[in-house]
Amino acid sequence: MSTTMIRPPRTSSPDVTALERRARVVRATCVQMAFDAKEGHLSSALSCADILVALFRGWLQVFPDEPKHPARDRFILSKGHACTALYAVMADMGYFPKQWLNEYATNDSPLPNHPCKHALPMLEYSSGSLGHGLGVATGVAYGLRMDRSDSRVAVLMSDGECNEGSVWEAAMFAAAQKLDNLIAIVDYNGVQAVGRSDEIMAHASLEGKFTAFGWRAITVDGNNMGALLKGLAEVADASGRPSAIIAKTRGGAGVPFMEDDILWHYRTPSKDELVAALRVLECAPIHKTEVSR
Repeated sequence: MSTTMIRPPRTSSPDVTALERRARVVRATCVQMAFDAKEGHLSSALSCADILVALFRGWLQVFPDEPKHPARDRFILSKGHACTALYAVMADMGYFPKQWLNEYATNDSPLPNHPCKHALPMLEYSSGSLGHGLGVATGVAYGLRMDRSDSRVAVLMSDGECNEGSVWEAAMFAAAQKLDNLIAIVDYNGVQAVGRSDEIMAHASLEGKFTAFGWRAITVDGNNMGALLKGLAEVADASGRPSAIIAKTRGGAGVPFMEDDILWHYRTPSKDELVAALRVLECAPIHKTEVSR
């Protein structure tokens, strides 16, 4: 018979300035990884760097030294193409050695270009095909409630995958089951693989859509650490309903010459662009002491 797992409380409030610094380091790391591996989706990783730092360092209850601790909150990266940001955050927190980031997207690496729990078992979910993360997160949240666990489930989605009908099927089920241990964050950077999100599928108001499906939904500036933390604190009290945060972000956020440019969905930086990006971010990648290769 299952028993309730009691999670230790956080001992301090997040330091916004410190988290902003960590987000810049994560961005520098993502740019370096994209350059080294010659892998794309850099703008998608940069847009959600603040969100991931806010979640892992300011909201989720996690145990980097014991990644499968039964009292942990669960995190699912549905937008798996942005995995460099997740890998950078995890390495920065000590989930695995920082040197592993040098192996990103190489043969037999634990860090492939889409997250795979068979390569990196500490992950909750293997992602790549969009539109499935919310359904999986909903099932996990439902299972945790059946186990009488007070752990929460957070899923980070892309605005593009909200085109998928499976997203809204999951949203209906989560609302019907009153899964208030579930939070969905939509990284609304406005860009999909082949164009602007609102021009392709006319999203109108995603906050309005989630609200219509029975969720507690708010919209925040997803590249503002203080706004993100405030939003996470607000939806944490949404008793009886799942919560959604529509995080309005900029593709390529933090690197001005990459921001809101559709080409950076797939482009990789040149050596000069790498140097320029690290200069504007004013920090080094966490796994390197200098620009290499």
